[in-house]
Amino acid sequence: MIDLKGHPFYLKDEDIDWIKETIENMSLEEKTGQLFCMNIRDYSDEMLDYMFDAMKVGGVMYRQGELKEVLAFTKKLQERSSVPVLVAANLEKGGEDVVRGGTQIGSEMEVAATQDERFAEKLGTVCGREGRAAGVNWAFSPIIDIDYNFRNPITNTRTFGSNPDVVARMGSAYVKSIQEHKIAACIKHFPGDGLDERDQHLVSSINDFSCEEWDATYGKVYQACIEAGALTCMIGHILQPAYTRYFNPAVRDEEIMPATLSSEIMTGLLRGKLGFNGLICTDSSTMNGFSIPMDRSEAVPLSIACGADMFLFSRNMKEDFGYMAAGIEKGIISAERLEEALTRILAVKAALGMHRKTEVPEIGQSEKIIGCEEHKKWAAECADQAITLVKEEKGVLPLTPQRYKRILFYPIENKVGHGFYTHSGVCEKMKEMLEQEGFEVTVFEPDPNFEGFTKPVCQYKENFDLCLYIINLATMSNQTVVRIEWQQPMGANCPRFMSSIPTVAVSTGNPYHLLDMPRVRTYINTYASNDETLEMLLHKLLGRSEFKGTSPVDAFCGRWDTQL
Repeated sequence: MIDLKGHPFYLKDEDIDWIKETIENMSLEEKTGQLFCMNIRDYSDEMLDYMFDAMKVGGVMYRQGELKEVLAFTKKLQERSSVPVLVAANLEKGGEDVVRGGTQIGSEMEVAATQDERFAEKLGTVCGREGRAAGVNWAFSPIIDIDYNFRNPITNTRTFGSNPDVVARMGSAYVKSIQEHKIAACIKHFPGDGLDERDQHLVSSINDFSCEEWDATYGKVYQACIEAGALTCMIGHILQPAYTRYFNPAVRDEEIMPATLSSEIMTGLLRGKLGFNGLICTDSSTMNGFSIPMDRSEAVPLSIACGADMFLFSRNMKEDFGYMAAGIEKGIISAERLEEALTRILAVKAALGMHRKTEVPEIGQSEKIIGCEEHKKWAAECADQAITLVKEEKGVLPLTPQRYKRILFYPIENKVGHGFYTHSGVCEKMKEMLEQEGFEVTVFEPDPNFEGFTKPVCQYKENFDLCLYIINLATMSNQTVVRIEWQQPMGANCPRFMSSIPTVAVSTGNPYHLLDMPRVRTYINTYASNDETLEMLLHKLLGRSEFKGTSPVDAFCGRWDTQL
């Protein structure tokens, strides 16, 4: 039985009556559609027609778009739906995640580096205000993975770091804050990413903690966020062998499934041991971590049968709808399990008040909220408290034109700002900011020659006062590593002049770049590359502001040489 009057729904009798009446009046086809949340990248009428031709969905998830088109699409979507639709977005760092021009207050790791959970509350407030202004009512956040493995290509700055107590405090603060704005939080990715170094977009990854280790870390974090009132939880394509065996001692290794296909993890661990009463949704079903274990025709209905209430995305809408419908017809999804899933989906909608009024904001009202000055000010304050001086060669900072007029500048970044926290053109922007301060900035060009014919070191020593690296590389899905790839020939842009020319390195994304430049003596992490962070970085480099951040992870990657 689902306790609709208790945690986290707290519904009244009239809300519960609406849920029961809505389910009774749905056709089987409509019930099946409610189980799906579809990915929206194209805000056209054609996209809307295509989706409604396949099914009447229970939810959608938005990628970044223009405010005008997002609101227009949402209005049409809700008008065509007999049951209000959950509209989700990856509100991990601010309104920028759903509309261009939105505020990025900071990555979760930037927030954690402040050591002040008030910034987690502000992050939740910005996501709540700007998300609502864009018509969003469901946040696929906060990420409460724990970044134990510096080689993991996904978690990284998307997390609150590697300390479970910090992750629990920050995650709980975010949950409470964003849900005050009638946006359902979604804690993710259960049972916890950050241990494996592999990407669940590419392979089913593994959380290999023992039950006792999991309880003291991921379990503690999830319990805290559940108690904070999180309405929903996202399940990852992550195996947790210890708890699978705990709930099913007879299971064979080859039978251990990722959490999205595991009743042991969803029903036994999350529902049973942790007592989670809210909605469970899968992570994207288009990931290989979901697709590899079994044929898709089996996996689609099995995810619901094992305990998920909502199925995220599809490879092909009509085909996946057919697989789900066939699973219901065959009894893979029992009538009781289907009703339970529908009840929780509608309970979230009722908890948000969507059954009484589904209001799409007017664009004029939203424009006053999206990217407003107050939110930009909070982003600057967060950056001021977060930017971390990881290691320092005494006497090198601050940088001034009087001390270091001639800078040899090493830009390292992806040409396209693709990823969870990167922006394009960061290195060029920093170069321009330095030049405006009176520095002469020369971009490093690789010497095309090999041994015996390269420029003499003395030329560099005579022509430059400082070497400055700006590294703008961040995590992104469907890749295997986040490492610096040095230029040819022979790693031409490696920091080779550290003993001859003062050298400073700054990472705006991945905080672990000391692994590839261990003996750089002055190294800074900013955890983000938005305008407010770059402006605050400049102030700190020039000595106008102190470095105040504390690293939420081991930026030295457990190596002794990175600390030299």
